[in-house]
Amino acid sequence: MPRRYRLSPLSRASAAARRLHVATPPGRDRAVDALRACAILGVVLGHWLVTALVVPAGPRPALRTASPLQYLPGLAPVSWMFQTLAVFFLVGGHVATRSHLSARARGIGWSRWLRARLSRLFRPAAAVLVLWTVAASALLLTGADAGTVRTLVKLALSPMWFLLVYAALTAATPLVTRLNPLWPLAVVLHVDLVRFGLGGPDWLGWLNLPAGWLVPFTLGAAWTRGELERRRAGWVLLTGGAAATAALVAWAGYPASMVGVPGAPVSNLNPPTLAAVTFGLAQCGLALLLRERLERAMRRPPAWAAVVLVNLSAMTIFLWHQTALMATTATGLFAGRLPGLHSVPDGPGWVLARLAWLPVFALALTVCWAAFHGYERAGGRRPSRVVRSRRPDTARPTPPRVGA
Repeated sequence: MPRRYRLSPLSRASAAARRLHVATPPGRDRAVDALRACAILGVVLGHWLVTALVVPAGPRPALRTASPLQYLPGLAPVSWMFQTLAVFFLVGGHVATRSHLSARARGIGWSRWLRARLSRLFRPAAAVLVLWTVAASALLLTGADAGTVRTLVKLALSPMWFLLVYAALTAATPLVTRLNPLWPLAVVLHVDLVRFGLGGPDWLGWLNLPAGWLVPFTLGAAWTRGELERRRAGWVLLTGGAAATAALVAWAGYPASMVGVPGAPVSNLNPPTLAAVTFGLAQCGLALLLRERLERAMRRPPAWAAVVLVNLSAMTIFLWHQTALMATTATGLFAGRLPGLHSVPDGPGWVLARLAWLPVFALALTVCWAAFHGYERAGGRRPSRVVRSRRPDTARPTPPRVGA
């Protein structure tokens, strides 16, 4: 009898990646999926690197939030690398406008199209809300410190603001399809001028929450229209956005960090400031310039398989990554106050220790993914569709694909 050889796990994974590569439609714009995966992973890594849950000395452990950016302002460039939400909104605007055009070509109305898209967002969000409602109630009933519970719930639910803004922009896709990005940019400019230059009320800044993220979303719509195909557009966005951001930080008093820093008088992200929006323009320009390289890189089966996996679980990864960090932090308390996990992030030693904790956070996130990723894929009657080309084609519907 012939001997049967069992393939190693690495060989099986390599074979599966090759099958996925071959099965992908030739016209698929893989760079779009790669950009979305990079944006999601950038946000996750950024949070894991700059979010610390400190346990002050005392008989009862009480967690409070801190950030290495408070103590080590020289780490501000870390926020430039990992605050990638503008790229996600750029891709979101591109995909939403293409999807809506395709739906209209097939005779699907706005409400049906919107329900299908939002169900992919809010189904996994519901699981997070239910779990943390139960967890917070249980902690309070067992006598946990109220401040600690508030800190944990705030961190766990902080990604929800993204979903609400993204859902609102998605719902407004038919209205913003041809909106020039300069209009929402002008809103942000005037809000900041009144707020910071003329001493206006702080609440005025919340007008920038929709307006600021509408800028990259409308850039995505312009990408769908074919207006950003030339490399010149990417270079204009990159150089213009970078120069404007540098000027705002150097001469207008905006913070250098592109994420919020506990205790800082002004946050570039909460709500978005003009500096955050111009920085997002630079990121969008860089993303557009990298499309061709990403497209070539995604022709490698292992790289493409990794991107598909992230896209299939994008919302699960995004919604549960803070829970993974907190679960690791809480579990670590049984071993005492651990460096890089419970200690004050006030020196290079903390940074090195935190880097060592990243694989543990990833393992905890994998456990969350295994438990909850089914909510992201459940209930859909139709598979998602692929961005097949870089120009809209309303006359021909886009064929099915895997991934959001």
